[in-house]
Amino acid sequence: MAHRQPIADLALRLLGKPQHSLDAEERRVLDMMDAGTTVSRDAADEADLRASFGDRLADKVAAVGGSWGFIIGFTVVLFGWMLLNTDVLEHFGMQFDPYPYIFLNLMLSTLAAVQAPVIMMSQNRQAAKDRLAASLDYETNLRAELEILRLHEKLDLIVAERLATLEAKIDRLANGGPSA
Repeated sequence: MAHRQPIADLALRLLGKPQHSLDAEERRVLDMMDAGTTVSRDAADEADLRASFGDRLADKVAAVGGSWGFIIGFTVVLFGWMLLNTDVLEHFGMQFDPYPYIFLNLMLSTLAAVQAPVIMMSQNRQAAKDRLAASLDYETNLRAELEILRLHEKLDLIVAERLATLEAKIDRLANGGPSA
C-alpha cells in the first residue's frame, strides 16, 4: 500500500496554503485524494437531488410552455374560441364572449401572470444548475491538477534517485573501484 500523506502536508505542498485556510471545494478535493476516491460527479444528477417539488414543477411548466406543441395547441384554442363565439354560438344567440373577447383577454392575462413567474423560477433553477456545474468542474480540474503535481513530484524523486545512483557508479569507476 502506498504511503498516504496527511492532508495538511498536501495542502501546503500542492496548494501552498495551510489546511485551515482551504475553502470547502479544496478541502473536499484533498479529502477525496486522501481517500483515493473520485471527485467527478454529474451536475444534472446533483441538481435533481437538491430540487424541490416546486422546482421540478416549474421546469415542467417551462418545458411545456416553451414548446411548439404548446404554441400550436394554444393557437388552435384561440381560433376555436373566436370562431365559436363569433359565428357558431352567435347563430343560436348563445355566445358568452362576443367580440372584443373580454373574457378571453382575462384568461390570457391570467395565464401570462401565472406563467411568467413560473418560467422565471425555472430560469433561476437553471442558473443554479450552471453554478453547480461550474463548481463541480472546478473540483474535477483542481483534482487533476493536483494529481499531476503529485506525479511530477514522484517522477522528480525517481529521477533524482537514479541520478544519485549513476553518480555513485561514476565516482566508483573514476576512483578505480569495482562497479556494482
